[in-house]
Amino acid sequence: MRQTAAKELLKISAVILRPQQPFTWASGIKSPIYCDNRLTLTAPETRTIIENGLVELIRTHYPQVQVLMGTSTAGIAHAAICGHLMNLPMGYVRSGAKDHGRGNQIEGRLEPGQKVVVVEDLISTGGSVIEVVEALRAAGAQVLGIVSIFTYGMQKGLDRLAAAQVQNVSLTDFDAVCEAAAETGYIQPDQIARLKAFRDHPSDESWIGGN
Repeated sequence: MRQTAAKELLKISAVILRPQQPFTWASGIKSPIYCDNRLTLTAPETRTIIENGLVELIRTHYPQVQVLMGTSTAGIAHAAICGHLMNLPMGYVRSGAKDHGRGNQIEGRLEPGQKVVVVEDLISTGGSVIEVVEALRAAGAQVLGIVSIFTYGMQKGLDRLAAAQVQNVSLTDFDAVCEAAAETGYIQPDQIARLKAFRDHPSDESWIGGN
């Protein structure tokens, strides 16, 4: 599934690798990769593979799940589709409480003690998804873990997840995408080391020159 999902993301350009012409993230970091998993929603064949894959991961790793909660906004649609396929309740968690109405941060019915899986589209440094986990825990939920489409595998993200004592299981990851891209001729095999150098040390731009 790691390789299948990786190839699907590359096929629809949900993941773009551009080591020769780096992207600039909002943080200012130069990156050879850009991931936009929202594109999976407009590609029915890929969407079916991705959503069925997420359902399989949830059933395998979190069989006790009672509620799915998507991250706002990218995880909402995936949580809704998986909730429909699994016949489970679904809601989502805002980045902050509303400043009007009932002031909700968590949308959808959630009872204290319910076993929840968080659905996310991608994980880089892990900050935003951990905020969602903390909000759910504060509301009394038992967070079994996270399921995501793609993870960079950055050390900062891994450390944050470990510190928050929450497990993430992803359909595919940075290494699988690099391998699939080289296999299909999207990138040259010798570029994989540069890509992984970025992943291991995002703030060090020496990978741009291939050093």
